[in-house]
Amino acid sequence: MERIAPRDKARWEEREAIPSPGGMLQVSTTRAGQVWMVVGMLDRMVGRGDLPGSASRSAAGLFTRPMLRGFWELAVAGELRARPEDVGKPMPLATQRIVRDVLAILADLVVPERPVWLPVVEQPELKPVVSARDRAALYRGLADMAAVGPLVHREGYGMPVAARARVLAMVGIVLDAGTRLGELAALRLDDLAPGLAAVGVRRRPQRALVDRTLEIAALAEVHPSRVTDVLTQSPGRRVAEATRQRVLAAVAELEPLPDVEWYALSEGTRAAVGRWLREREQVVEALPLEGGRSGVWVTLRATKAGPPGVTLLPGGLQQAYGKGVTALNMLMAGQYGWSPLPTRMEQLRRAVEAEPLSEEAVRDLFAG
Repeated sequence: MERIAPRDKARWEEREAIPSPGGMLQVSTTRAGQVWMVVGMLDRMVGRGDLPGSASRSAAGLFTRPMLRGFWELAVAGELRARPEDVGKPMPLATQRIVRDVLAILADLVVPERPVWLPVVEQPELKPVVSARDRAALYRGLADMAAVGPLVHREGYGMPVAARARVLAMVGIVLDAGTRLGELAALRLDDLAPGLAAVGVRRRPQRALVDRTLEIAALAEVHPSRVTDVLTQSPGRRVAEATRQRVLAAVAELEPLPDVEWYALSEGTRAAVGRWLREREQVVEALPLEGGRSGVWVTLRATKAGPPGVTLLPGGLQQAYGKGVTALNMLMAGQYGWSPLPTRMEQLRRAVEAEPLSEEAVRDLFAG
């Protein structure tokens, strides 16, 4: 595990890649934390002392069907939690999916030539997306909030001008580019085109492949569901080896996507982003740090990460969005035509079908 997810930060850039349907891929910091979480669970299972004698003598011995089934039963029941006070708390469905996916990664590393049993985890039902009418209401409401003076507090909810400007800019970019939370958090100032005419989004490689399912299915001449099974390595879904090879061959034939996809920003979003950048500049200029000033989204108050002006991580970004929508829902409650909006950004993103700009259009953006 130290090879693919070294705990020493000085060695992080030297980490080895792992196999994936699209080729070799390095784990992210988030996935690294998940890998070490599962390794810890396996270690605690071995430490229980009730395993067959030979099973705990090698890593490969942990990936037999009886061992994995036993591990899964203990894990789901919450018996392998790290903190003693949490032992016995059942594992949430979302965490089960993470653990299952990490087990697949570990199996590919430990027993690459051997098929292993993996649990089937129920697919959680996706929450409904934000309707077109509510998306328009969200944009109008946030725009109104950003235009007025200090927001009047109502039942404990309120937002200063800078926070309103930030959340409006976030929402505008999500509406125009369909960015995921991690992609939005990764934006840097260089990702904004001159005149704020467009935004450049770096799609994650695995996500990009899944987004091209229909294209891959046409090339491989298979049903799109088979492509999804291969790309996501869906446990419990048996895929014939010939089908898997056809899908992987189709993936190899795809023309690579650009490192950055550019999306045009609407007039309202350009105004919102511009307003936020002016607020951001005032905060960052007061930051007593020399580095780390390139992130588009920054904190507005002191946090555990440091003083105001520190780049927001995905968790902080979601929190800022949720707080803005909560304040808006409180203000608009009872007004004609207003439906309470979800506080999860993902429900907004999944409602958007954004088309990236053509290469010619991108060249025109930077021609001047």
